[in-house]
Amino acid sequence: MAITVFIADDQAMVRQGFGALLTAQHDISVIGDADNGATAVDEVKRLHPDVVLMDVRMPQMNGLDAARAILGAALDPPVRILMLTTFDIDDYVYEALTLGASGFMLKDAPAEELIRGVRVVAAGEALLAPSVTRRLIADVTSRRGRVRTRPSALTSLTPREREVLELIAKGMSNLEIAAALFVAEQTVKTHVGKVLGKLGLRDRAQAVVLAYETGVVGPG
Repeated sequence: MAITVFIADDQAMVRQGFGALLTAQHDISVIGDADNGATAVDEVKRLHPDVVLMDVRMPQMNGLDAARAILGAALDPPVRILMLTTFDIDDYVYEALTLGASGFMLKDAPAEELIRGVRVVAAGEALLAPSVTRRLIADVTSRRGRVRTRPSALTSLTPREREVLELIAKGMSNLEIAAALFVAEQTVKTHVGKVLGKLGLRDRAQAVVLAYETGVVGPG
């Protein structure tokens, strides 16, 4: 079945451009769009797409508040939100990840990255490019003066689960982790599930945030 996508952006050219690009893919179907956050929330609840491309800055309700409303509705199956952003709003990106957004990408990213991003997020993984993630998360946690304490739950992780958490935080996909650890991809999926369960996390994006906040991985 095709991946259903909803596009929320206040620029008509962005909505039309992204829509045409994604619709041209055999496995993706754009089922709606909105030019403001409030309408996006209503339409997403009605249409229940697999993935929402959510611009951060929109009128009436910004993308962050819209994402909070959608994720708070606890739709089943869950709607994955991919935030569209620029480097000048790092704090918003960080907040979106803590809310449960599945990742973020730059609005001027190449077409192939947008297509890949939709597929990755629809598959339940986080879209977090390693270099961008390290710089963004580490910078935001540092500027906010967050205390890097280690949740007691971290001690419940096995050495291999801890290793998987570190690789998730570096932006690696299940397939890439499997190659790095010389194990089957299904084995990685099992480890990821245990990591999220033990740490009480919603998804991989929240695992990245926790890994940086607790110092499991650093900005280097």
